[in-house]
Formats: sequence, C-alpha cells, structure tokens
Amino acid sequence: MSAIGIIEPKDILLEPPEGGWKLEKGGTLPEIRVRYEMVGTPEPDGGNVVFVCHALTGDAHVIGYRPGERPGTDRPSGWWEGMIGPLAGIDTDRFCVLCANILGGCSGTTGPASVNPETGKPYGSAFPEITMGDIVDVHRALIRQLGFRRIAAVVGGSFGGMQALEWAIRYPQDMRKCVLVASAASLNTQALAFDIVARHAIIQDPHWRHGDYYDGPHPVAGLANARRLAHITYLSQTSMDDKFGREKREEWLHQGKDFHTQVRRDFKTYFQIESYLEYQGQKFVRRFDANSYLHITRALDGYDPVETFGSLEAAVRHIQCKLLMVSLSGDWLFTREQAGRFVRACLNEGRDISYCHLHAPAGHDAFLTHIDELKLVMRAFLTATDASDPSTFNRAEAKAFESFARNIPEGARVLDIGCGDGTLLKQVALRRHAHGVGLERELPKVIEALHAGINVLMANVDTDLSHIPDHVFDVAIISHTIQVLNHPDRMMQQLLRVADWALIAFPNFGYLGMRLSLLFSGRMPRTREFPYEWYDTPNIHNCTLADFYDFCRRFGLRARLLNHRSASLVGRILCLLGMVNLGADGVILRLTKADEGDPRNGR
Repeated sequence: MSAIGIIEPKDILLEPPEGGWKLEKGGTLPEIRVRYEMVGTPEPDGGNVVFVCHALTGDAHVIGYRPGERPGTDRPSGWWEGMIGPLAGIDTDRFCVLCANILGGCSGTTGPASVNPETGKPYGSAFPEITMGDIVDVHRALIRQLGFRRIAAVVGGSFGGMQALEWAIRYPQDMRKCVLVASAASLNTQALAFDIVARHAIIQDPHWRHGDYYDGPHPVAGLANARRLAHITYLSQTSMDDKFGREKREEWLHQGKDFHTQVRRDFKTYFQIESYLEYQGQKFVRRFDANSYLHITRALDGYDPVETFGSLEAAVRHIQCKLLMVSLSGDWLFTREQAGRFVRACLNEGRDISYCHLHAPAGHDAFLTHIDELKLVMRAFLTATDASDPSTFNRAEAKAFESFARNIPEGARVLDIGCGDGTLLKQVALRRHAHGVGLERELPKVIEALHAGINVLMANVDTDLSHIPDHVFDVAIISHTIQVLNHPDRMMQQLLRVADWALIAFPNFGYLGMRLSLLFSGRMPRTREFPYEWYDTPNIHNCTLADFYDFCRRFGLRARLLNHRSASLVGRILCLLGMVNLGADGVILRLTKADEGDPRNGR
C-alpha cells in the first residue's frame, strides 16, 4: 500500500509566446495544455523540486492512487511505486516530486488526439512533428509557469533519461543534479530497427488512415503488435526463460477439436509467451493512442546530441549540474557500452559524473520492477552532502590521509582507485580544492561515497581502468588497493596513461615486525597494516618495498619514497638509518614514468 494516498492530476494551459508554440521542425501549435501531478510541498522557488521524466508510454501518475481507486483495497497504480515516497529513493519528506505528461502523448497533455482549437476536431494527421527538444521546452515552460527557477534535480529512466539529458544540455542552469537510468545519449541501431518495425505495424493497419481515424475504428491491431514487439525488448532472455520458458497454455490444451483447428488456421501457438504478449498488446490499446506512439517514437529515434553538436564531448560540455548514470546488467536496449561512452565523454570534459552498473538480469524494465539497489543509489546521490563543506568533514577519520593531501597540487584533478567511502577525496576537495573522482567496485562503498558528495565510478579496477580516457587526471591515488587486485601489473601499466603521475601507498611486508612474527611463531603475522587472518584477508599480493622497486624497474616506472611510518621505536630507528624496507610497516611513493619526474629513487 502506498503511503502517498490519492493524487489529483492537474491541468494547466501554458502561456504561449507571441505567434504560438513554434516547434523545432517548423510546425506551430496554437496552445499547449499540460497535465501533471505533484507530491509534496514545493519551496517557493522550486529548490526542493525533483522533476521526474516518464518513459516512452508512461504518464504523470508516478506514485500513489488515481482518483476513484481505493487505498487499502486496490494496489497503488503509480508506475514508480517504491522509488518515491517517505525515505525512498526520492524521499518525499525532503523533496517535492513533479511529473508531467509529455508533449505528443495521450494522457492529458496536448497530442494528436487533442482537439485543435482552430478546427474543433482532433489534430490527427495535422499534428506537427515533435522533437526531444520540444518535449523538454514544454517541461521547462511548466516549471517556469509554476514559479520554479532552479530545481533540485531532473530524473529520468529510458526515454525519460534522454529528456533529462537534453534538459541538462539545453538549460544547464535549471537544475543542481541530473539522474539518467537505463538510458543513453541516443538509440543504437538495433533499438532503431525495433521502433521502425513497430511503426510499420501501425501505419499498415487499414484503420490508421494516415492518422485521421478518430471518427471511426482505431488501428488497435497495429498498435497492439507494436506494443508486443516493444515489450520483447524490455525483458532479457534470462527473465523470459524464467517466467515462461517453453511452457504451454494449460487452458488451451483441454479445448475441443474445433478450437484446435482454429488455432492452427490462425497460426497461433500454445506457448505461454504468446499469451503474455497478447495480454500486453490488448492492455496497451485500452490506454494509448496510435498517433502518439508514432510521434513519440520518431522523436526518440531522432534524438542524437552528436548530430547537433558534432561530438558527445561537445554536447556534455554544456552541462553544469552533477550527473548520475545508472546502467543495468540485463538491459540490451540501453547497454553498458553506451553508458560507458557517455561517462568517458563527461570525464574528458571534466563534468561531475558518477556511474553505477547494477545487477539486474530481468532486463530493461528492471529500472521499474527491480529497484532495491537503485533506490539506495538514487537516495545517496540526491541527498548527498557537499564534499567541500567543512561541516561534513570527519577530521578523525581523515587523519590517516593527511600525508596524501599535502602531496596533491592545488586544484588538481584526482583519481582515487579503490576510493572506499570517499574520505580521502573529501579531504583533498576541502584542503586542496581538488576535483576528485573515485573508482570503487563494491556497491555499499559506492553508495557511501555518493552520499558523501563524491564523484564515484562503480568499476572493476582490474579490468575497467582501460576504459578511462588518456590523461584526464593530474594525479592517480592508490591507497592500500594494489595488494588486493587480481592483476596489479595490468593496472599499473594503465595508471600513468590516465594520470600524469601517481601516489601509491601499501603495507610493507618486509617490515621487521612481520619478519620476526613469521620467524618465531611460524604463522602468518597480524599487524596494524595486516589485521586479517590468513583465510579472510583481502590482500592477495603482499609485497615489500624492495619488491616494488624491482617491479617499477621492470615496467619502466620510477618510484620516489615520500613518506613511511613504523609502529615501533626500533622500526623508526631503522628508517632513520636508511633501512626503510626493514623498518617501515607502511610506505607512500610518488610514481612517474622512468623518463619523467624526479630522478631520485630513494631506498
């Protein structure tokens, strides 16, 4: 049961510019009406408003019950139930949530089925072509007419994510944050092909009549087939196998001979998956308009910032807000590779980008149906503290990172590999005004870093560092991470490609205390730097300082010792005598290529 209750939709007639609403493809609309729903109380200037852009065939009813539904008896009908509400992904105790039906739709906002005030009849074939930019312009006109100037965030999934992206590019001052879920900057070729076939299914329906069908039968057969085709793309093969497999429709197997003869004549099957697709098609035609489907999918297919700006980098250069991109493992409609291209473009242009790749084998629709992890990610990002705000800084936790911070140049771009909860990056942001990005593979730590206001990329450092663009960072930091990697040699070879130089800290297994512990006890030692038992340690590549110097020589790297520490008086004396490999239990080094940087190679 939804905690939100019944949400009343609201209609508004937008105040038109002189000469009506001129669209990007040359058409004009004399008026535009928008239907929207709002949950929560907005601040006067909209500073707590989160605008949710709905997906391709969605509507403004994002949460709660529609009028006429019965709370406690009916299920809530909002399409993102669970994501929005008190203490949810978008917390209605903190934010006012606004969602509006898109231009060209059929759920209250002006579209092909709306009455043209100049003719008194539905627009039909006279409805002009629309673009993603037109849709966003209407969203923006709505928030302006409601009195909002700069809102907290714009959030969108799938087609809604493209709207959010276009909004961030087109009107960069409008929002502080932007979230793109299961989306991309443009459709891939396969997705385009599905849309093309779906539109053909509609226009080849004899009842379509070039869009002027409102006085007679509607092209429901074509629209149903378009929906069936689209629905295949929303599920993964795994989820379809799990749900249906090759199961037969039990009720059909017990029918008479005449029934089975008709099934064969109509080339139907007995498979459960056909029953499911038929149900989806018939349900869809009861709520959606074929002309709207044609116009919206064409706007979707045509969206491509690269075509407008010349490159994705040139497009994202306009963005000023903090960005979060989320991709899903089972989504083959908007792939991880597409998300990666967008993230790389943002890194190249120095945008504030965070990225999560979530395990969601159900497919594209998982952003609506399997949201447990997505809720945590979204909440952390939207409610994050300011990384450079001193009031949010835990100096006790950060003390261990002071030696790192003082070696970071003022205003540097910093990559923290294995950033954990982001404490180190918060320190360099506060003390050195550095622009930090963290790499972290564990989702709970990613969520902590997001909540700390850190730009963090969820990535497997062993494999994903190769996807970072060349030299987009001044400094890379590896703090107690190198020894937990499966392939530190591969990572180190990538390190000075993505950054000009690096700071590296690791526990020194050559420390005297470690040697003595192993010598006299015959057991794997446990120290401040190695507080684990042999069977639960994350450290899979233990090395000494001497080992690391040999490693650097082998791979054409130069390491200069910057700092060392010891837990014992004897260790500190050994370090003073120059025997750092014997006396230090932990070290920090500056790493450059062998033909660059400081020639000193301290031992």
